[in-house]
Amino acid sequence: MSSTYTIGIDLGGTYLKIALVEASNRIKDKQVYDTRSYRNKESLINAITTACQNIIAKNKLNKNQISAIGLGLPGPINSKKGLVHFFPNIPGWKEVYLGKILKTRLKNDIYLDNDANLMALAEQREGAAKGFANAVCLTLGTGVGGGLILEGKLFRGTDFAAGEIGHIPLGISGEQCNCGGRACLERYIGNNRLLEKAKKSFGKNISLEELSQLSIKRNKKAIAFWQETGVYLGVVLSGVVNLLNPGIIVLGGGVANAGKILFDSVKNTIRQRAMPVQSENLRVVKAKLGRDAGMIGAGILAREKGKV
Repeated sequence: MSSTYTIGIDLGGTYLKIALVEASNRIKDKQVYDTRSYRNKESLINAITTACQNIIAKNKLNKNQISAIGLGLPGPINSKKGLVHFFPNIPGWKEVYLGKILKTRLKNDIYLDNDANLMALAEQREGAAKGFANAVCLTLGTGVGGGLILEGKLFRGTDFAAGEIGHIPLGISGEQCNCGGRACLERYIGNNRLLEKAKKSFGKNISLEELSQLSIKRNKKAIAFWQETGVYLGVVLSGVVNLLNPGIIVLGGGVANAGKILFDSVKNTIRQRAMPVQSENLRVVKAKLGRDAGMIGAGILAREKGKV
């Protein structure tokens, strides 16, 4: 039988998502696991292995029908070597040759890349950035990831670590970030920081979904909260716009569900702070593929043997 499918895996600080991806880049089947239940590196590698075996068995396939397996991972990855340098938000990972480990266990070709890179790839091929040769994509969640599509291709940089927009500093001094830097954007608008800030503002635990609903109902505190978040994001993106002159910026992840107030704040800040030529024709839009983007991107990476 011919190899019809790829497996696309999206590993985050909270969830491990796995999909069987068709040649059309559509998802045939998917499963979700809670990453937090895997306490160490070995248990997480075992979970990835088992998840692959499970989805093949569930769909009554044999491994020869899987052409390759792609993984999107939350940190700097050497995609050429299949090497995980580290994960800022998952402890216990340092210089791990995950590609080699999984190839030995699964007897299939394995391709790794940063999760935000694969979200960007999926959105440029099948989503909100389709038709744009130059796109900047962000995932706004536990961490703040970035992926760059330049002249139609994924841009990885000299050490395969480009696109870390969440780790652009917002100031000269500030709080230490998990990446080792200070005052990184992620320290201002990552989920954990936003939840801390919301608790201080409202005097109780409040979810980001509730904050979004409150802002729609014109709650002043909630509106101010999302406007400030948009300013932080817009300041960093102004620099990105001046540097790269993209045609479109795509915002995905849970924070992007805050809606119009957040997006208006981002757009207004970019308009005020970026140079006019670079920002005049720029579009800032919400990601289209939602939680499936990372899996679709990983499936594309696998199908094209890492040459994206």
